[in-house]
Amino acid sequence: HWVRKPRPPHCFLLTEKFILLLVFSAFITLCFGAIFFLPDSSKLLSGVFFRSSAVETNTRTGPDGSDSTARPGDGPKSRSYRRYAWGSNELRPVSKQGHSSNLFGSIKGATIVDALDTLFIMEMSEEFNAATEWVEKNLDFNVNAEVSVFEVNIRFVGGLLSAYYLSGKEVFRQKAVELGEKLLPAFRTSTGIPWALLNLKSGVGRNWPWASGGSSILAEYGTLHLEFMHLSKLSGNQEFAQKVMNIRKVLNRLDKPQGLYPNYLNPNSGQWGQHHVSVGGLGDSFYEYLLKAWLMSDKTDEEGKKMYYDSLQAIETSLIRKSSGGLTYIAEWKGGLLEHKMGHLTCFAGGMIALGADGAPGDKTGHQMELAAEIARTCHESYARTALKLGPEAFRFDGGVEAIATRQNEKYFILRPEVIETYMYMWRFTHDPKYREWGWEAVQALERHCKVEGGYSGVRDVYSSNPSLDDVQQSFFLAETLKYLYLLFSEDDQLPFDHWVFNTEAHPLPVIRKEQTDRPNEVE
Repeated sequence: HWVRKPRPPHCFLLTEKFILLLVFSAFITLCFGAIFFLPDSSKLLSGVFFRSSAVETNTRTGPDGSDSTARPGDGPKSRSYRRYAWGSNELRPVSKQGHSSNLFGSIKGATIVDALDTLFIMEMSEEFNAATEWVEKNLDFNVNAEVSVFEVNIRFVGGLLSAYYLSGKEVFRQKAVELGEKLLPAFRTSTGIPWALLNLKSGVGRNWPWASGGSSILAEYGTLHLEFMHLSKLSGNQEFAQKVMNIRKVLNRLDKPQGLYPNYLNPNSGQWGQHHVSVGGLGDSFYEYLLKAWLMSDKTDEEGKKMYYDSLQAIETSLIRKSSGGLTYIAEWKGGLLEHKMGHLTCFAGGMIALGADGAPGDKTGHQMELAAEIARTCHESYARTALKLGPEAFRFDGGVEAIATRQNEKYFILRPEVIETYMYMWRFTHDPKYREWGWEAVQALERHCKVEGGYSGVRDVYSSNPSLDDVQQSFFLAETLKYLYLLFSEDDQLPFDHWVFNTEAHPLPVIRKEQTDRPNEVE
C-alpha cells in the first residue's frame, strides 16, 4: 500500500532550512535581483549580499554531502529581470534586454504576473510589493492585439488568481475578472469550443492555421476549467463556469477512438480532426485538469473524476510501453500507429498519476504509484544521459536508443519545469530521498550551464559540452521551475495538497469546499 511514510531520521541528514539554504542561496536569482538565504533564517533576503565564510562553506555541499559548484558568496551576478527588462514579458539574459512573445499580443508584464505567487511564497515582500505596484499602474488588457487564449489564461488569469488568494489584495481579483471577461468572446463558436487566438479588442477569434483544418487543440480548450470555475466563484458570474462545463458536454457526445481523446477538434462541426493523441504537447494539461477539477471541487465533480480515470486507463492500454532496457514511457498515437517518442512536456504525467493514485478506482492505487515512479525514473534518465544533465525537448525509444533525442530540433532545453514537477509530487507522496537528490542534480546543472550574468538562459543542445544559449529566460522558469524546486525542498505543509491545487503554470488555487457552495456567489 502506498501511504505517506514518516521520514526516518537517517534518510536525509540535513535540516529542511539548511537544504533550502543549499538550493536557494546558490540558485535563485529571481526576476527582481539576486537573493541570498541565511542558514538560520526562514526569510529570503533580497538585494543584500553577505560574504559570510560560514555560509560559503556550508553551501558548497549538496544533499549527499558532495561538493557542488555553486558559490553563493561570489556576490551578485545581476539585477536580472528588474534591471534589464522590467515590464517586458520576458528577459533576454545574455543580451540583457526585454523579450516579447507573440503569444501575449501586446499585453505586457508576463514575467511579473507569473512570478507574483512565487515571490509571495518565498516571502520576498519587497519584490512582491514592487510587482503589485506594477500591476496596479501598468497591467493593461485594453489592447488591439491577438493573444493565445490558453497562454493568457494559465499565466495571467492563473497568476492573478493565485496572487489574490495568497495575499488578499483586491487588485488581483479585479484584474483576473477583467481579463476573464475579455476572453469570453473566444467561446462564440457554433459548438462553444473556444478559438485558440482572440483579438481582445474586437473579440474576433480564429485557430492556429497549422492545426488540422482549423481545429481547436485539446490542451488549449481543455485547460481553462480551473481558472474559469474560480472566476465564477469570485465574480458571481456563472457564465465562466457554464462555458467550461459545456466543453465537457461536447466531448461526452463524441466517440473516442479506443477511449482516447484526439488532439484536434473542429469548433464549428464539433468533430475530431486528425486522430493524433498525445499526453505531451497538444494534449497534456487536458488530462491534468480533469483530475484537478475533481480535486479542486472537494471531490464533488464526479464527471471530471470519471473522465480522468477512464482516459488514464485508455492511455495505459494504448500508449504506455516499456523499452527493452526496462524504461516505462508514454508514446504518441497517430491514426492507430505508435510513435515511440516522449516529450519533456509529457514528464509532468508522473506527478499527475501520483496525485490521482489515492482516488484510483478499485485496488489500483499501488499500481498507479508504481507507474508514476517508473515515469519519473525514465524522465530522470533523459537528463542523466545528456552531457549537461539537463533533459532534451523530446527523447526516443527506437533505432537502438532509449531516452535519448536523435533529432537536432529535439535536443534543446528551455528551462522547462515538468521533470522537477514530477520529482516534487513524488517526494511529497513517498519521501524517497532520491527525488530530492535528482532535484539537486538539476539545480547544479542549471547553475553550471544556464546561469549567465543577466539571469538564466535555455540551451540549444543538451548533448554538447559547450552548447550555445537561446538567450530567453521563460516566464515559466520563475512561475514553475523555481517554485517546484522550492517546494521539493520545503516541508509538506507549504501549500499542502489537501488545500491547494496547482494550475498547469504552477499557480496554486484553493479547493472550493463543499459547504461553500451554499453561500452566495459560490460555484454550484
